[in-house]
Amino acid sequence: MNEQTLREPAPRNASIPNDNVIVAENLNIMFDTNDHPISALQDVNLNVQRGDFISLIGPSGCGKTTLLRAIADLTPVTSGHLRVNGMSPHTAREARAYGYVFQAPVLLPWRTVLRNVTLPLEIAGMAKSDRIACARENLALVGLKDFSMKFPWQLSGGMQQRVSIARALSFKPSLLLMDEPFGALDEITRDSLNVHLHDLWRRTGMTTIFVTHSIPEAVFLSTRIVVMSARPGRILRVIESDLPMPRSLGIRDTAAFTALAHDLREALRDGHSYD
Repeated sequence: MNEQTLREPAPRNASIPNDNVIVAENLNIMFDTNDHPISALQDVNLNVQRGDFISLIGPSGCGKTTLLRAIADLTPVTSGHLRVNGMSPHTAREARAYGYVFQAPVLLPWRTVLRNVTLPLEIAGMAKSDRIACARENLALVGLKDFSMKFPWQLSGGMQQRVSIARALSFKPSLLLMDEPFGALDEITRDSLNVHLHDLWRRTGMTTIFVTHSIPEAVFLSTRIVVMSARPGRILRVIESDLPMPRSLGIRDTAAFTALAHDLREALRDGHSYD
């Protein structure tokens, strides 16, 4: 078994004492079904270090979301070792050590944008003035400071997803987990949000793990791209990106971007045929 190690390109968040934010060793996840058990992940070995932007990409059903949910303590691990910020996933969840952005925004339509973002802080018992200040700060980070009193139904799909990102930042996590958050959006909106997310990651230095099916999205956003095989999900390759920072959409027209996208496409083809 070959352990894939993702190395820190440049320290950006000094709040984590150990560079290893995620450590997975010989990780296996099985699901019980009515007829027979299904192996979702098999022998996954992965280190993610502080400040990385990691994209998980692979065929549908290969276990990308399962791996993300295991990190978030939403799916139990069958065997192997998994640490999140030096803790078990359960302890990390209780410590609010990460933010999680789902595929859909999951906003409450009767609450304003501001009150949707303050909801986790309200549940945690934070004082009203503090949680409002925190929410306003996070809305400014995602470019929505002027929309705090709007309701979700008054926003576009892309703006709603930015509200969900602001909410995930409530507890100032050092780790952001994102499960294909832009997959349902049109290409123009998706491109715009890719730029917003890249800029947010650059400003905050949060270690980010991002599930996607899009080759251009993975290449544009990532410092490392983790290519997974068809089920049971294994890590086939870790592709490192040396594309310059910061990035704008114009980088997609460069030869370096095209070459990296081609390399990733070839790796994904191998993933579909992996036996």
